[in-house]
Amino acid sequence: MDYNANDRDRIRRVYLQKGPCQPCDHNFPQKSFGQKFWLFNQAWFSEFPNWLEYSVAKDLAFYLCCYLFKPNIGEQAGGDSFVGEGFSNWKKKKIQTHVGGPNSAHNQTSSKCQDLLNQNQHIETIFFKQSNQARIEYRTRLNSSVDCVKFLLRQGLAFRGHDESEKLSNQGNFLELLKFLADHNEDVKVVTLSNAPQNLKLTSPDIQKDIVNVAAFETINVIIRDLGDALFSILIDEAREKSIKEQMAVVIRYVDKKGQVIERFLGIEHVANTNAPLLKQAMENLFSRLGLSISRLRGQGYDGASNMQGEFNGLKTLILKQNPCAYYVHCFAHQLQLALVPVAKNHNQIALLFTLVSNVVNVVRASCKRRDIVRKKQATKVAEALNTGEPSSGQGLNQETNLKRAGDTRWGSHYGTLVSLASPFQQ
Repeated sequence: MDYNANDRDRIRRVYLQKGPCQPCDHNFPQKSFGQKFWLFNQAWFSEFPNWLEYSVAKDLAFYLCCYLFKPNIGEQAGGDSFVGEGFSNWKKKKIQTHVGGPNSAHNQTSSKCQDLLNQNQHIETIFFKQSNQARIEYRTRLNSSVDCVKFLLRQGLAFRGHDESEKLSNQGNFLELLKFLADHNEDVKVVTLSNAPQNLKLTSPDIQKDIVNVAAFETINVIIRDLGDALFSILIDEAREKSIKEQMAVVIRYVDKKGQVIERFLGIEHVANTNAPLLKQAMENLFSRLGLSISRLRGQGYDGASNMQGEFNGLKTLILKQNPCAYYVHCFAHQLQLALVPVAKNHNQIALLFTLVSNVVNVVRASCKRRDIVRKKQATKVAEALNTGEPSSGQGLNQETNLKRAGDTRWGSHYGTLVSLASPFQQ
């Protein structure tokens, strides 16, 4: 009882596991009681094997269960002598009197000892079982949400709709997909959505964002592990998103262990300004988080903007000052754009052609009726050509396509526009 209350049961259990001290080979001394001599009877060990013990040093007997729990037994057959002081009146009648009936203090302490040794009834065991079941349910619930997030990310689908109220028949892709998963898996159904605790459904927008961030983190870790200690180059471009925030997109290129050139998107960094020092600081912050170093950089690829490739204060120059081996290469797509656009604008017929093409595409794409008229006429031409055997026919050939609008910064898109306008049915 001198130990802390939180430690007593653990200490009692150790005593009970060791069992009572019963020195059967000891030569028990005699004691005089009146005109007779009495001594401890060794046969009592066999009669009371689970709780009677003997102290050789004190020549006293104790009751292990009563000693460990120290009940208030009053004057019952020796009072406290059986519990703390020890018992030396070697009369079996005294022992039997102390044991008493089914509800005696001795039998109550004996039941406490048995309950303490029975781990299945211990409160820690019951709590562990409940906690283990809660962990299993939580893991099932979390895995279901993770699976839904992985599917939506892989397919590039939106997670939520404008309204996710329970009264609606369509609550958005995430919740509808989770319902579909629950309908086809009974283990998932019993722990998710309405069967989940109100504060642990794992379906809130914040939880979805957390899972997406974890997926992005793990994906980048896979890229970094694949990169290893190899040298790499970077491709950087800045753009403004719909919420009017300047962002810097970072892509790395490297050669993997199989000798193949790999290009991987690392992420988007928000920048307050697009001047070169801030862009470099944002790049260094990204490298610091990912464990990359500018010293391993062997190439830079940007557009021709002054803040990117400026000879004095551009991002290219700032990186070259720190690492002269990070050679700069102007983006080929921008080079082609810069070369062809002036040539096309200076040639009146070519400029007129693309102006007319752009107007036709805009007019046709703006009306479903006009688009159907173009498709119908072109389908007639394709049918006539197939009858004469001009184009090839077969599975996957002469499929219907949409008109493509040319991009302002990619000259290659003009070719796609011309092809889609010439024939909406392509191989």
